[in-house]
Amino acid sequence: MRLITWNCQGAFRKKADFILPLRPDILVVQECEHPDKLKFTPTIPKPNDIYWYSDGGKKGIGIFSYSNYKFEILPEFNPDFRYILPFRVTGNGQNFTLLAVWAMDNKENRQRRYIGQVWFAIDHYKSLLGNSTILIGDFNSNKIWDYKDRVGSHSDVVKKLADNNIHSVYHKHFDIAQGKEEHSTLFMYRKKEKAYHIDYCFASADLLDKVEQIDIGTYENWATHSDHTPLIIKFNLRRRK
Repeated sequence: MRLITWNCQGAFRKKADFILPLRPDILVVQECEHPDKLKFTPTIPKPNDIYWYSDGGKKGIGIFSYSNYKFEILPEFNPDFRYILPFRVTGNGQNFTLLAVWAMDNKENRQRRYIGQVWFAIDHYKSLLGNSTILIGDFNSNKIWDYKDRVGSHSDVVKKLADNNIHSVYHKHFDIAQGKEEHSTLFMYRKKEKAYHIDYCFASADLLDKVEQIDIGTYENWATHSDHTPLIIKFNLRRRK
């Protein structure tokens, strides 16, 4: 299974041509406009399943299946956490929980902004955090910003997930500490010198050993399309321990 997350920075209809050649089985897109704006062509095939959510704006989060996977939004979904959506994913003989993440600002409740939003959402969705669980998306966070005064720092979220035996795929795969990342996923204002790692895939321990490959797009290939680069994880879900 090739799982890809990418914050497209809007106008996905103009950018699908660039991400789909990476052959995602499941694609999670932040700042995604409504899929009705997509024009399906030979190079932009129609997904086998789509779920799109926005809480009133023109942009939201989209999850697309380009394989046999199907998505079911779970009844635990709470819109108070905005763009942290829990799904049951089934297909290809697999069944797992996926939380699609776009950690956003929250002007009404400053405690529930950015990583604080994830912190509270993890508490709400704690009954879902077991085996066969993946959280993936734009967390808008990094350990380097732990000094900021907020409820639930980046390190707090990492620890809370670790307490549920869920860990960052990138950091486990490359044996890199949080805050010491060697690859950037955000180039703020599309400037190469403003590089940060803020997009993540966390997976339960039973899935970590099934990660075969991780790739992160480069500034040179993606800066003309978005301030983010895609995070690509290849799982071999049929591989046994």
